[in-house]
Amino acid sequence: MGMSDEALLNRLNEHPELRSRVESMLLVVEDEMGNLQEADAAELRLIEEMRRMGQESLQAWATGQAVKAAESVSRESKVRREGKKNSAGTVHLAK
Repeated sequence: MGMSDEALLNRLNEHPELRSRVESMLLVVEDEMGNLQEADAAELRLIEEMRRMGQESLQAWATGQAVKAAESVSRESKVRREGKKNSAGTVHLAK
């Protein structure tokens, strides 16, 4: 089936912008206020919510990739600093 309800909720809580968008979509589906009496209006609202969700999801992904790249660079530079020095020093040339 996939992840448990609790796991899904925990992951949504890690991405509040996505959680908010899912909540907005549920409000459209449930239409408690009765504002969306025509299918066309509901469709337009859902399309807009999904478009926003796509944009926010891509932004969250890009942010995650940037963090991973920065961590990778940091780890690599740390390894180089802690590694054995290969240079014998500066060679002085006679004139």
